[in-house]
Parts: sequence; C-alpha cells; structure tokens
Amino acid sequence: METILTGTEGEVRISLELPTVIIGERINPTGRSWLTKQLTEGNLEILKSEALKQIEEGADVLDVNVGAASVKEVELLPKAVQLIQETVGVPLCIDTADKDALEAALKVYQGKPLINSVNGEEASLQRVLPLVAEYNAAVIGLAMDDDGIPKDPQKRLEIATKIVERAEALGIPREDVLIDCLALTVSAEPDAAVITLEAIDLVREELGVNQALGHSNVSYGLPDRDVINRVALGMVIRAGVNAPIVDAAEVKQSILAADLLMGRDQYAMNYIKYYRQHKD
Repeated sequence: METILTGTEGEVRISLELPTVIIGERINPTGRSWLTKQLTEGNLEILKSEALKQIEEGADVLDVNVGAASVKEVELLPKAVQLIQETVGVPLCIDTADKDALEAALKVYQGKPLINSVNGEEASLQRVLPLVAEYNAAVIGLAMDDDGIPKDPQKRLEIATKIVERAEALGIPREDVLIDCLALTVSAEPDAAVITLEAIDLVREELGVNQALGHSNVSYGLPDRDVINRVALGMVIRAGVNAPIVDAAEVKQSILAADLLMGRDQYAMNYIKYYRQHKD
C-alpha cells in the first residue's frame, strides 16, 4: 500500500516498508497568536520562512492551515498555497474545513496534494470526497462521525472502513486514503492512548492503509509533555502510523530512531547522517 504525493519538485511516497514521512504541523494559527495576527493582517511572507525552516528541520510534507478569526479562508488559503509552492518543492497538506477554500486551493495547487481532512459524518463525506476525486488528491480520514469520537477501537475501525469504502465508490483508490485514529489526552481519559493504539492496529490489519496522526494531544495538561510525546510517537509508529503530523524540530531524531529499530534504516545510514549534521 503506497500513497504518492507530489509538489513542484519530486514526490513523497508513504508506505509501511519505507521510512516514516513527517507532515510538518507549524503552518497553523491554532494556539499561535503571533501567526494569527500576521494572517489577519494579510501578511503571508512569514509563511515562506516557516516553510523553509520546517524543511531544514526534516519535514517531508507541509500542512497548510490559515483558519483564524477574521480570516477569509477562501481568499487567503489559495494565496498561501501558491506562495509556499513558490518557496519549497515538497507536497502540501491542505488543511481546512471550508469547502470553498479547499476547492480554491486545489485549483491552484501544482501536483498531487494531501487533504486534511474528511470524517465519517455524512455531511463531511459529501462535502470533501467529491473534491478529492475531482482533483486527484489524497485525503486523511478521521475516525469520528456524527456521534463524535468513539471510545471503542472497533467502532473507530468501522468508521475508517466506511470512509475507505465511500472513497472507493467515487473512484478514489484505497492507497489515497490515510486514516487518522485520533489521539486524545490521557490526563482526561486514562485509556485514551490504549484505545488509539488498538484502533491503529485494527486499521493496519483490516484495511492495510497508511495512517496519519496528530499525536501531541495525548500529553495535553501534563508536565514534561515532550517526554510523553516522544514515547507515544514511537509506540504509534510501531502500531502502524507512518505519516505523523508533528513539529519536525522536536521529534525528527526520535522518528529516525523508531525507523532504525523497525528495520527501515539499513545500517543506520539516515540516523548517522542526521547525527553528523546536528552534533554541534
């Protein structure tokens, strides 16, 4: 099962047999007041430096989200996509819940993007999947539906299966659907991480698709979050996540270590190369 994304320069392949693909999360104003301010004022130049920095830090794909109060996404998102594609050649993950903004961004995108995201809600399936098919994109499917995020791993698998089947019915190949089994905070729900891990296992075994995950929610509200996040990241990669949505600067080395231990880095070449580049 191989998902292929393209930007203006080359391609990124996502597969359980290949090294983990890092989707850089930082072009997102959520919780970042300074970025919200820049976007609200229409200043997109900051996106160029942020894109370049994430690539230098090891991101393979860049998530692009400009959703903030007072921002007209339908106008700003396509401009952001164009500007970032003029700056870096990697594939982009177009991140919006606004159908019109999504289509506007897809119209200007050069290559094959990833869309973030669709879920099992009927409205979401009808809104997003036709655009995925029309623009030959790949998409992240969230394991939630009209009833919210299930606490039962089997139910998350059922939602994932529904998303894959609905996509295939529209001619979207299974390899172009990445499932996100969703990470919730363990400080509020002690079994949250176990449920997510079990769901990831089920999706890998039953559907065989590639999987994304925004995993940092798992540590919300706890001290030394980076410790929890790094351990959780190794565990979800082992379970089947091969395209995590993360801050590359914080976790690149941990991901390289996970790939090494899982046999995806022959003779530790990637791990040693990174070490030599960053040892000073």
